[in-house]
Amino acid sequence: MAGSGWLDDAQQRQWRSYVEGSALLLEVRDRRLRSQHNVSLADFEILMRLSEAPGGRLRMADLAELSYYSRSRLSHTVARLEVRQLVQRSEDDEDKRGVVASLTETGRAVLVKAAKDNVQTVREHFVDVVSPAELETIGRAFRKVAAKLHETPLEQP
Repeated sequence: MAGSGWLDDAQQRQWRSYVEGSALLLEVRDRRLRSQHNVSLADFEILMRLSEAPGGRLRMADLAELSYYSRSRLSHTVARLEVRQLVQRSEDDEDKRGVVASLTETGRAVLVKAAKDNVQTVREHFVDVVSPAELETIGRAFRKVAAKLHETPLEQP
């Protein structure tokens, strides 16, 4: 079902609606997390991924893959979180060459508060704006998009 050439008018409209809506939603989530909890959306994502991991710990390489960040960007972000004592890095007990990031109690407390507000923002600006059928369709569509992208290695510049 692959098309070729330019998008037609309807496809262009839908694509631009997606780009604008998703960018604005990410922006409002980031702005609210920063103003209410002093964490960026990227910080929140890392804290969330750590909270979901067994023992609140993940190897940095695994965290980079789960959070869709380059290792260098992740390292800088985790370093900022470490200064604030939200995350702690240590040597991997099983593989002495690896580094593990762990969620601290302070980090967990910040995440719990931020998560409540983040859910409210997502509901207010996304979940409650679309119908349940539209939400299901969006979820189904982006599971397909994610699956396609996971099976295709990203091109390097």
